[in-house]
Amino acid sequence: MNGIGTRLREERERLGLTQRVFGDIGGVEPNAQGKYESGERTPKADYLAAVAARGVDALYVLSGRRAPVAQSSLTPEDERLLGAFRSLPAADQSAVRQLLGSLAAALSVDCAQDSRPESTGFRRGLGKGKIAALR
Repeated sequence: MNGIGTRLREERERLGLTQRVFGDIGGVEPNAQGKYESGERTPKADYLAAVAARGVDALYVLSGRRAPVAQSSLTPEDERLLGAFRSLPAADQSAVRQLLGSLAAALSVDCAQDSRPESTGFRRGLGKGKIAALR
């Protein structure tokens, strides 16, 4: 598997998307998406532009280097959360990453079954009031 394919799969999984949904975003069939991820084919620029518009770090896919996040793009709440996260010990940061990854995976599976945002399992299970209480 080439580096681009591996990193493309990592980005798809980071976003919690299936190959079918990811291929739709990029304007390709699921089998083409699979070939991109296996390294059999290399994605074209229009595909990369389309998936980048939906949150894929195209610099990372192409080079293996993450695109820097502009400090000015962070809200005060983002900065507070990032600061709190960075102050955690490494083991706790790892636990938070694991938790968020599990939540994202659960949400993506539920969203794939029912695409209406108001009917995701997360909202059904917690409800809007309980989500606000978690803040």
